[in-house]
Amino acid sequence: MFFCIGVLLLIQFQTYAQIVRVAVAANAQAVIKKMQADFKKRTNIDIEVISGASGKLTTQIMNGAPYDVFLSADTEFPTKLFKAGYGIEKPKIYALGSLIICGTVQGDIKKWQQILSTNAVKKVAIANPQTAPYGRAAQQSLKFYNLENSIKLKLVFGESISQVNTYLQTGVVNLGFTTESFLYENGFNAKLKWTRIDQISYQKIEQAVILLSNAKKSGINAVKFYEYLSSASARKILNSNGYHLPN
Repeated sequence: MFFCIGVLLLIQFQTYAQIVRVAVAANAQAVIKKMQADFKKRTNIDIEVISGASGKLTTQIMNGAPYDVFLSADTEFPTKLFKAGYGIEKPKIYALGSLIICGTVQGDIKKWQQILSTNAVKKVAIANPQTAPYGRAAQQSLKFYNLENSIKLKLVFGESISQVNTYLQTGVVNLGFTTESFLYENGFNAKLKWTRIDQISYQKIEQAVILLSNAKKSGINAVKFYEYLSSASARKILNSNGYHLPN
């Protein structure tokens, strides 16, 4: 892939070294730090990470934000960017996400559907479904189990999945729908019970990356990082931090 991109695009790229600006969905902001360090060690190239909800990052890119690579929490936003002319290559899936529910509640967390409806649970956090793919997945799951209407007064919406995680860490909410990678960020906090949400209840979370048009201005380093995401080293980091890998 690197050879093909190089043959087609190398002439268009400035060859001087620059920091690579990488926009990253909030769910991956912890794992990207590990890949950032690994990439630096292997290439001596620095990357600057900008984190936020996938939808908001997409809006920023369409409004001219000078990002080189975008790691979204879904395929929809990168595809939208590519179709609108903001990408060099079609988006490719780099990881598969896993939705969980966790929090500090009494009882068996595997019976979360029943627990949500009890008086013991006052607040339930999900990320904004309009801008955060994990929030969209949570909403789909609630609809699947016919829970959305019965608990709608308990729902607390975070701007991104990282805000949901903050709510969980600080005890603002009793329960929250988040990404499995959150557990690895916090060393499996013993105070938080958790369980995976059955995949049948929400659309598969395919996380895609796109090499953005701005990379033509930023130099070949952006291409190197884009290709690094498919390397054995990057895949190992992803797999050991709560993500599944595409074939």
